[in-house]
Amino acid sequence: MRALIIGAGIGGLTTALSLHAAGIEAQVIEAAAELRPLGVGINLLPHAVRELTELGLGEQLAGLGIATAEFVHLDRFGNRIWSEPRGLAAGYRWPQYSVHRGELQAMLVRAVVERIGGEGGPIRTGTVFRSVTQDAHGIRAEVVDRATGAASTIDADVLIGADGLNSAVRKQLHPEEGPPLWNGVRMWRGAVEGAPFLSGRSLAVLGSNTRAKFVAYPISRSHELRGSALVNWVAEVRMPEGAGPVVDWNRAGRLEDVRPHFDGWRFDGVDVCALMAAGDRILEYPMVDRDPLPAWGQGRVTLLGDAAHPMYPIGSNGASQAVLDARVLAYELVRAQDPVKGLAGYEAERLEKTNKVVLAHRSIPMDRVLNLVAERAPDGFAAIADVLAPAELAELSEAFLLTTGTDAAALNSRASFTPAR
Repeated sequence: MRALIIGAGIGGLTTALSLHAAGIEAQVIEAAAELRPLGVGINLLPHAVRELTELGLGEQLAGLGIATAEFVHLDRFGNRIWSEPRGLAAGYRWPQYSVHRGELQAMLVRAVVERIGGEGGPIRTGTVFRSVTQDAHGIRAEVVDRATGAASTIDADVLIGADGLNSAVRKQLHPEEGPPLWNGVRMWRGAVEGAPFLSGRSLAVLGSNTRAKFVAYPISRSHELRGSALVNWVAEVRMPEGAGPVVDWNRAGRLEDVRPHFDGWRFDGVDVCALMAAGDRILEYPMVDRDPLPAWGQGRVTLLGDAAHPMYPIGSNGASQAVLDARVLAYELVRAQDPVKGLAGYEAERLEKTNKVVLAHRSIPMDRVLNLVAERAPDGFAAIADVLAPAELAELSEAFLLTTGTDAAALNSRASFTPAR
């Protein structure tokens, strides 16, 4: 069986590794002319770390990222509202990692090249997907070389669209769908070297998406080893009505646009505005997703990761769900021994689960309780018990579990997605 994967992001590369481990030939094409370590921080939840570990990448992950120990919600003065252990500290057999997205992608590229190899290499860059046709014997994809404009075709047994939020494969499968949907929140992001804060392995969240929210967490093991921290930060601001979105993932942000929303915000000795100002680059983009689909693919063609189920980045789950997709897809293809049945089994296993996660993220369930804190204690508080009732605090834990999508006991006891060869 031969698979053609469109997109060399985290989902596409993990798919290539998973298919190769299952004995299925995989080729990846990528529109970018060069794979560069772009982006800033992301989180890999334990269910994704398990899958990458079973692919033999556990030690490399540990050398790249920070094993997140706790998730902490604070008010804008740094007063602790709620916290919960994460990863190993929460009883999972696998850590949660905070890592630089570009470094994670580079790690996966190296693994794909080393393991799959082949004439011309398993990743073909500078190649744009144009369309796909299929029949009872396989698929034929038309692609275009960006440098020369020359068109060519690639034959395979299945095609997997892992080409992100603005997926060209999804557009062919679902041509009636419009642009991504914006929820009114604009995001600024950056990464800057600074001093460790809180536990040194904390993911800190201040405020809420109703007005403004700030997120910060360390993402580099090498920085930690020398006593420093590479801090990924995200500033989220709900914009006034009429301020339409600009969907451009490489758009440069301006400090003067975001700083007024966070004047005076502090936590554990960290001045939020000073942290944002310390870096040399800020990215700016809207918080968008798409409506869940009733079906992803058709026959020998399917979708994966953000191409299938883009979600708001509030539960640390986008990349993690793409990794799960990749592993389940390989598992189902091997079990079925028939491409069409295998892709149907993959969709049956993953579509409903990921659609629920998308809708849970869209509701931003933590904000109701966090807004109560801002309303009841606008000038801060000495003890959260004076502000929230025990049931309201418990609601935060339940809301967080809703967006992460799994618990420790379920993950620890689940059978492996590594298929029998």
